[in-house]
Amino acid sequence: MIKIKTFALGVLQTNCYLLHTEDKALVIDPGGDPGGLINYLKDKGIKLSLILNTHLHFDHIQGNASLARSTGALIYAPEKDRFLLETEVGSGGFMDFPETPEFDFEDIPEGSHDFLGQECLVLSTPGHTPGSLSFYFPSLGAVFVGDLIFQGAVGRTDFPGGDMEILKKSARDKIFTLPDNTVIYPGHGPQSTVGEEKRHNPFFRGTGFI
Repeated sequence: MIKIKTFALGVLQTNCYLLHTEDKALVIDPGGDPGGLINYLKDKGIKLSLILNTHLHFDHIQGNASLARSTGALIYAPEKDRFLLETEVGSGGFMDFPETPEFDFEDIPEGSHDFLGQECLVLSTPGHTPGSLSFYFPSLGAVFVGDLIFQGAVGRTDFPGGDMEILKKSARDKIFTLPDNTVIYPGHGPQSTVGEEKRHNPFFRGTGFI
């Protein structure tokens, strides 16, 4: 059985998700100091093997380096977002935000993967960034969308590589085609469901979903 635990990390309180069994785990978007998460893993005797990034904005990757160093976990992230690490929204350091410690990562292709013994469908969902990914676990009825879509809102598209029309298409084609009871785990704020966002998200009014 896989448990999902949320840690709000970093100055923007980014939702970092820990998915774990009794002895192994993966993390999605460690956006700040992962000390509390590391202590949790140690207390439970859980081995972290994988760090997944939905995209490469600083507030989703600040904890990558220290978490990988502490646990030996591999980092997977979208190659299409690598250029963001050369910009302020990836490297941080502007408006008193912390700088992003350097880390190595491997690209993760769209399609079916086996994580924690469960199928995970890696979905290409650009718009917030060119490489934005969502991670859908059918057996858990859960999709982790980063900053693609929030409860009643969508991610910003005024950063480098952002595009609102592409974002809306990603949500319609890749997220709103999932079962209505699928839980949406966003990068910020509370959880929602596919059905709720199709019916009530104001950014999608007039698209045939409500």
